[in-house]
Parts: sequence; C-alpha cells; structure tokens
Amino acid sequence: MGLRINDTIPNLTVETDQGSFALHDWIGDSWAILFSHPKDFTPVCTTEFGAVAQLAEEWAKRGTKVIGISVDGVEEHTKWKADIESFAGAKAGFPIIADTDLAVAKAFDMLPAEAYLPDGRTPADTATVRSVFIVAPNKKLQLTMTYPMSVGRNFAEVLRALDGLQATYGVPIATPANWQVGQDVIVALSLNDDQAREKFGEIDIKLPYLRTAKRKA
Repeated sequence: MGLRINDTIPNLTVETDQGSFALHDWIGDSWAILFSHPKDFTPVCTTEFGAVAQLAEEWAKRGTKVIGISVDGVEEHTKWKADIESFAGAKAGFPIIADTDLAVAKAFDMLPAEAYLPDGRTPADTATVRSVFIVAPNKKLQLTMTYPMSVGRNFAEVLRALDGLQATYGVPIATPANWQVGQDVIVALSLNDDQAREKFGEIDIKLPYLRTAKRKA
C-alpha cells in the first residue's frame, strides 16, 4: 500500500550532500517540502531546483524546510548544485538526498518495490520520481503532486498550496478554487450556521452547503 494523505511519512535515515539524518529529526517542528528528481544534470530539473533556490525567503517566511531527492550520489549532487546556482543566480542552501538505493523513492511510492537502477540508465528509468510532497509538523503527508518529465513544476502553485494547507491546518475551513492569501475561505460543514457565525463572524451563504467567511488571523 502506497503513502496516502494523512499517513505519517517514513522516518528514513537519509544521506545528503549536507550529511546524514533521520527525516523526522530534520523536519522537527517545521513544515517540510520534499522535491524528487529522476536524475542530476537534467535540464528541467535544473530549472526547478533553481526556482526552489530563488524562493529561499518565501520558504523561510512560511516556516518550511525544503529538501531535494535524486537517485544519484552525493558527489553528483555537489557538482550539480554548482550548475543550479549558476543558472538561478541564487544559493541552493537546501540538502539533496542521495537515494542511490531507491529506498526513499520506494517508501514514498514513486517506484515499485522491484525497481532497480540499470547500467547506463537514463532519466526515463526513474521517470516517476518527479513528485512534490508537503508534510505538516506532525510528520503527516498533506499533499502530493506528480509531474511527467516534460512539464516543469509551477512553484507559484506549490507556494499557493502550502499557504492553503497552513491556513486550514487544524481549523474548520477549506479554500475554494484558485484561492489566494487574504481571500474568503469556505466554512466546514461540521459547523452549523450559528456555530460558524460565532467562530468567524459574518458568513455568506451562497448555497446551503457552500458558506464563505473572512479568515481570522
């Protein structure tokens, strides 16, 4: 059975270009985002890791740690980071997991249990290792996104999704389509109208099952 939303992520001990550590210890009390990649020194992945590097201040503002995952080794990661930083014009200060044994890719259900790295492999051999995982401070998986190799990830959407997760975490609200910070939120159906008004103040009843309100800070 694969990893599902609200599952606790595996507490694997991983090797990275910044040392070895257990994932749960590394996350600590923060939010965390894991970005996986099928191979170092590939064009789309270089642009993506560059985007992650450029957003360092945004991750910090949201109390979020980021970590890369690639099925190459530490030496390749160190060399690749020089290319990433040259392309992005920003320091890639986040660690990258060296998942050469595919333990992380398999534990996070990106590859089947029988997968292996063939000699002379290409990115196509690990194409499904192209995912984003957002994890809450309680170490539970909150969101996954998986992309093909031909489509670069939209990090404005990753930030928007992270904002939505943080806004609704432990609060009886949800966010509507295309929601941005500061916009109205949807009141959970677990609250009746009176309870919703008591908690959020004025509510806008658009449909009996669709009520919006201002989110209180």
